Amino acid sequence: MKDNTAIVLSNGMLDNNHAKTAHGLIRGSDRYSISAVIDHNYAGQDAGEVLDGIHRNIPIYANVEEALLKLPKKPAYCIIGVATSGGVLPPEMLESVTSALDAGVSIVNGLHEQLAGKENIRNLANEKGAKLIDIRKPRSREELHFWTGAIFNVPSTIVAVLGMDCATGKRTTARLLTEACREEGLRAEMIYTGQTGWMQGAKYGFIFDSTLNDFISGEIEHAIVSCYNETKSDFIFIEGQSSLRNPAGPCGSEFLISGNAKKVVLVLNPKQEFFDDDPAWGRLPSVESEIGLAEAYGSSVVALSLNTHTCTLEEAKKFQKQYESEFKLPVLLPVIDGVRHFIPQLKTI
Repeated sequence: MKDNTAIVLSNGMLDNNHAKTAHGLIRGSDRYSISAVIDHNYAGQDAGEVLDGIHRNIPIYANVEEALLKLPKKPAYCIIGVATSGGVLPPEMLESVTSALDAGVSIVNGLHEQLAGKENIRNLANEKGAKLIDIRKPRSREELHFWTGAIFNVPSTIVAVLGMDCATGKRTTARLLTEACREEGLRAEMIYTGQTGWMQGAKYGFIFDSTLNDFISGEIEHAIVSCYNETKSDFIFIEGQSSLRNPAGPCGSEFLISGNAKKVVLVLNPKQEFFDDDPAWGRLPSVESEIGLAEAYGSSVVALSLNTHTCTLEEAKKFQKQYESEFKLPVLLPVIDGVRHFIPQLKTI
């Protein structure tokens, strides 16, 4: 049986959105078994408790050397668990990468900066018999698909999980909806579009931002059509990327048009005012206008999902009631309440 044990590097960022890859892996993965997290700010604690108050028996160590010393077995992989602006490897993480490679531990890298392109890192990996797995390495033209129209023959309910901004919880919401559907006896799959979805073990999808633009539409279609042909899923959830109007990377219309997603779950942080929390990037549009924009593309928003990371429980419940009253839509608190209660309504849309 293949060893899939892994440690995850979060580089002191475990408590913020830059560590969203680590967050996803802590919450669950079918591809890797997470043995520990490396984060000097939270050493000695449980990663699940730091993330959302749920003990998951994933210890946090200050550095790779400590983890290798204290874990009962050497992990097979070390995963870079952060997502940085521009996909650049933080220089201070290079020491952790080198320590893992020196121990013969393979590196899984979801950043744009590819480790295989660094000669010293490549030589060390070869010397120690470790692998460098650069997930965002662009695929060749021969591996890519152009849009054909086959999407219109897919009878599944296709739901795009879109966000008002980056790092709002789109993947987490999509994964939870997929799992909840399965618990209710429905066939459901998630189309991954980012590196973390792949790391969590989703079978169908592609890495959106390492794909040539001409083939984005075709890759969306190919993933959905392949998924339906092989699984006959009742529901197919597409993990959204960025947002429809984020100026640094507007994205989402491709899922609605090329992916023929006629239903949308819209994810937002009710306390966020600006794109990327930066006034220079511009103020977020209103929820009402975002719903209207999805409708202009021919899709309908069937639920809102709230990122409550910065909210108290009382605040989260207050926002939930406010939005339910204002928009006459189900409002989910996925991390607090889960999403299973929404599935009966989802089946009727």
